[in-house]
Amino acid sequence: MIVPPTHEHFMKQALIEAKKAFQADEVPVGAVIVCDNKIIARTHNLTERLTDFTAHAEMQAFTSASEYLGNKYLDKCSLYVTLEPCTMCAGASFWTRIGKIIYGASDDRRGFKRITEPVLHPSTEVIGGVLEDEARELIKIFFQKKRK
Repeated sequence: MIVPPTHEHFMKQALIEAKKAFQADEVPVGAVIVCDNKIIARTHNLTERLTDFTAHAEMQAFTSASEYLGNKYLDKCSLYVTLEPCTMCAGASFWTRIGKIIYGASDDRRGFKRITEPVLHPSTEVIGGVLEDEARELIKIFFQKKRK
């Protein structure tokens, strides 16, 4: 019997993307989108490289996954992202109808959970805290370096 990959497996892939962002002096957030236990999109923040405030990892992943599937709806897919999506990314996820959002570290300052009105699609399942310590540590180190 083949055992499907775990949330931790896919979050490790998102963390690989976050480390790429870190190396490129981008805020280290990585994302992968999974459909039928297969990664169909992988990316990280590109806001500095593209000089585009909307080039968050999630936004890049939505575009890539939709292009791969030839469909704007991602209701059969799961987004794995190392940091809780911001309200912009959560709003975009509404329109994609993403099936699940699995994130690593919470973002108490900019994350979608601080908004009192629902911003996610009602059918979207959310799981937080997957490999949270690893994701949080990468962000912490990045901003400590920036402050020096």
